[in-house]
Amino acid sequence: MNKKNFLSVAKDVINLEIEALQNLKKNLNKSFNEAVFQIANCQSKVILCGVGKSGLIASKIAATLASVGTPSFSLVASEASHGDLGMISKKDILILISNSGETSELKNIIQFAKRNKILLIGIVSKKESILYKSADVKLLIPKVNEAEGIIPTASTTTQLALGDSLAIASMKYKKFGKMDFKRLHPAGSLGAQLKTVEDIMITGKKIPFVNENLKMNKALKILSEKKLGILIVINSKKKTVGIITDGEIRRFAQKNSRFFSLPVKKIMTKQPVCISKNDLAVKALSIMNSKKITSLLVYKNKSKYKTIGVLHIHNILQSNIS
Repeated sequence: MNKKNFLSVAKDVINLEIEALQNLKKNLNKSFNEAVFQIANCQSKVILCGVGKSGLIASKIAATLASVGTPSFSLVASEASHGDLGMISKKDILILISNSGETSELKNIIQFAKRNKILLIGIVSKKESILYKSADVKLLIPKVNEAEGIIPTASTTTQLALGDSLAIASMKYKKFGKMDFKRLHPAGSLGAQLKTVEDIMITGKKIPFVNENLKMNKALKILSEKKLGILIVINSKKKTVGIITDGEIRRFAQKNSRFFSLPVKKIMTKQPVCISKNDLAVKALSIMNSKKITSLLVYKNKSKYKTIGVLHIHNILQSNIS
């Protein structure tokens, strides 16, 4: 077989899987809505189980459900009959995945579920199977053509797509949002992209506040102490009225011999750029890039003139946000 024929094999497999997904899409019905309702309202855990390749799909779906706010784990079918059935409680939901619905390792699990009145959701492709007949919620996957006629490919693709759909639909049902997602993904690139301004901003005594009437010679000492390269100018009511950057100080000092005796308000730039503490840090980075600045003042609620923090470009870079 030459190299160009391998591409044809790949395209054939992909076409099989596309066809299977299109059939799955056409055959979705009210059972899917019922499954989403049950999963989203589960008061305990959602437990998934399958055999062979379906078992691998079960593990992936369980991980996806857990990541979007539904406590879930996968059960190894072969271990279930040797004590692992004890992991299942009566308030759990059990999702069994099997193309044939007749896999012998699942029969004991089905019997256990029926005996203990545990809600059983079946993902299966054969109506005449034990799993389909036993399931409380029946998710029927259309029959598919597998690669080479026998290799589990199109069937596992449809199982995975259906599981992903259940996870996302239940997430939307529960109104599980970006901030909820962030809570469960504190590490890695996802966690970094979901960090808010509040997560990484500078607060408290580290903020370089100066009164608008303070002389520049004293203001420069604060600039040196705080080491942020900026001064945040406030009035007697603690309202933010301006900002001074070290670059502006250098340029102004070169042009004005009375620079050190001038009050801060004569040097400052009015209406400094600010951002809400609830905004994503990636938004802050975008603002900095577009305005070619290195710091943003942070406010909460709608109080834009009440600075509660400072976000510096270094805070963003140290958090691996890009």
